[in-house]
Amino acid sequence: MASAERPTTGATATDHAGRSLRTVQLVSFTVGNEEYGVDIMAVREIRAWSETTPLPNTPEVVRGVINMRGAIVPIFDLRARFGMPRTEPTKYNVVIIVSVASRIVGILVDAVSDIITINEDEIRPMPSMEQVSGLGFMEGLITVGERMVGLIGLERMFSGRMLEAADGASGKPMLPGPSETSGAAA
Repeated sequence: MASAERPTTGATATDHAGRSLRTVQLVSFTVGNEEYGVDIMAVREIRAWSETTPLPNTPEVVRGVINMRGAIVPIFDLRARFGMPRTEPTKYNVVIIVSVASRIVGILVDAVSDIITINEDEIRPMPSMEQVSGLGFMEGLITVGERMVGLIGLERMFSGRMLEAADGASGKPMLPGPSETSGAAA
């Protein structure tokens, strides 16, 4: 006979107080002295920095493009996107390849820090600071020990105009996401 078992933490589990116990995994990374994270489900690859091919008439945040297994992938400088001076890349910088709005793009960061696993209810809302530019793409804050990690909303960060600028300058569409490749005829 099967004995009564307690439910384990899962995507739909809740504790006795009704709080969500859905876990979220984040890839955390540094930009300057700050730590940020993105949902691990959006991350496709983490690569060492390599030179990009610059594109004319693109925003300063677009470092250029790389050829990734035959696909053209734009690389965005997160320092510049955050309003800081552009990154002077070294061999220690990292490019995180992510899926954004069914597109694949790279984000240039200083270093990858960790993989963080938290309960969804541990994500705290951003404080109201309407005058501070750049906070519009932050989805929340997470406390990990003594550290504060800012959760970045990739779709918020990369507006349609930003993705279109990278598309138009390269003359070729970026690597399509999985939903765009099914049913495509050659």
